[in-house]
Amino acid sequence: MARALSHTFISPNWISMLSTVFAAVAGACLWETGRAAGWVRVACLLGAAAGIQLRLLCNLLDGMVAVEGGKGSKSGELWNDVPDRISDLLILVPVGYALGTLPMARELGWLAGILAVLTAYVRLLGGALGLKQNFGGLLSKPRRMAVMTAACVLACFEPLLHWHGVVMYAALMVVAAGGALTFVMRLRRIAHELEAR
Repeated sequence: MARALSHTFISPNWISMLSTVFAAVAGACLWETGRAAGWVRVACLLGAAAGIQLRLLCNLLDGMVAVEGGKGSKSGELWNDVPDRISDLLILVPVGYALGTLPMARELGWLAGILAVLTAYVRLLGGALGLKQNFGGLLSKPRRMAVMTAACVLACFEPLLHWHGVVMYAALMVVAAGGALTFVMRLRRIAHELEAR
């Protein structure tokens, strides 16, 4: 796919922006799960899972087209990172609103989203301080999105247990806790590397 895209007019920056469109579709589907039921809710959950995975596919392709296709630009880093942060919020925050009847669900959605942005912030901060950017940690972006995708699929089976929203609520808790730990782990590593200079 990257090879084929390299021979078109499509730039890596457009692919990065397309990832945000898929994230918005996923977020809209997740928002709808709050009031949908039956097969409509299942369709929304599967649509969200597909949107999340297409967002990740765009995240892979933009870099490959830029580097291997030789189509990178001077502002490429900016277009590579900003849509990712918007995408995290577009996916995580709507889940909290969809789970509005559960305690502190909206706040949990925002917390998960903010912590996702903070993990990227501290990674970029390390790079700005002259260190190699640390993409590791307990819950980096691919793992975060894997949790949300798995939750979307598992939530399809909630009616069998007479649940509604429990799986997505648990996923938000995992993402928020994992985001906090990832932020701390990256921050500590940066501090250690700076002190070791």
